[in-house]
Amino acid sequence: MSALLEAFASAFDALPAREAAGLGQTRRAALDAALRDGLPGPRTEAWKYTPLRALERRAFAAAEAAPAAFDAAAVAGIPAPRIVFHNGRFDAVHTDLSDLPAGVSLQPLSQVLAAGDAREANFLARRFERADEVFARLNAALADEGAVLRVDAGVRAGTAVHLVFVGSPSEGDRAWHLRHLIELREGASLTVVEHHLASDIHNHLGNSLTHVHLAPDAQLSHARVQDEALGATVIARTDAVLARAAHYRRLDLELGAALSRHELNAALHGEGAHVHANGVLLATGRRHLDTRLGIDHVGRDTQCELVWRGLGAGRSRAAFHGGILIREGADGSNADLSNKNLLLSEGAEIDTQPVLEIHADEVQAAHGATVGQLDANALFYLRSRGVPAETARALLTAAFCRETVSVLEDEGVRAMLEVRLNLALERLQPS
Repeated sequence: MSALLEAFASAFDALPAREAAGLGQTRRAALDAALRDGLPGPRTEAWKYTPLRALERRAFAAAEAAPAAFDAAAVAGIPAPRIVFHNGRFDAVHTDLSDLPAGVSLQPLSQVLAAGDAREANFLARRFERADEVFARLNAALADEGAVLRVDAGVRAGTAVHLVFVGSPSEGDRAWHLRHLIELREGASLTVVEHHLASDIHNHLGNSLTHVHLAPDAQLSHARVQDEALGATVIARTDAVLARAAHYRRLDLELGAALSRHELNAALHGEGAHVHANGVLLATGRRHLDTRLGIDHVGRDTQCELVWRGLGAGRSRAAFHGGILIREGADGSNADLSNKNLLLSEGAEIDTQPVLEIHADEVQAAHGATVGQLDANALFYLRSRGVPAETARALLTAAFCRETVSVLEDEGVRAMLEVRLNLALERLQPS
């Protein structure tokens, strides 16, 4: 057994909440499955672009019960209502729920588990059958904290809710496993922003799994900004299920961490369900970014629009998998994927894999991917008008990424994320 899995097995034995809400047997089964199948190797298709040899040799201690305070400046620009987690633990000091809209419930998972109501925690009982879902299994076994967000039927919240996750140095490298639920009942609408940030340099591992449940006619705008420390490891997964006429708008900005892996899965079960998911992968230095999309068209007249942009600089590597499945009976589906990438240095690598599988009639589907360099003609045009070379490159790369942010309708949230993206682009070193 690898050092990583041994450390997680030890953490399970010391987990105070492992029996809470009647989940003891489910947790044990998830851990046993993870230990039995082990970490995926290079021959595992879903992990072939992200080798885990270096990670499997590391042993992370469990998150501290009460981590030390961190610099409040890390969350100073994030408005209320917000819930804050620091090194995997709920932080009541920096949490501010005073402006939470009526009909919106937000609480830490630790409180749900402490209450012991199995119905409120039933999303934790999900099983993961595939051997390559090892981190989801580990999350199922070890998650004892997270955000539980529910919106009542018909509530159209005009205020964005912020979920904030801050990493900071501690004694030794730590690992935490967070489980989140975002549930909108029929006709509800909400904007949610996830902030994954660092208040200082650290080398921790965060393993998170988010469930998104959208009832008929629900509308969710969901942004996720990953700007963790350059030594951090981020393993994340989002599973969304959409009912009839539900609309899921999504933006992912992958800007930080040494190793970042995110799976975004959306199952469009209801007729007329629609997902519009955009993202930016910003790989610099020796960072490794891996993003996998899995869009499953089940109902009739469902639609997905996917616009993703990647930048590779230094000796970094970015991998993108855009998978679209249109099942039998999903007639009238419309699917569109665009993944364009720029290589800004000779040492960078970008791997892109668009996949389209169709088993229905009368569908519209298109997917495309490109990997190239900045347009020489555009550079020449700007240079010929007196724009310095470095400024010209910055202008073109910013324009290349900015169209993804337009998926968000909330102008305040969009402006906030544009600032975060621009700051990350300013750190970009082409060579």
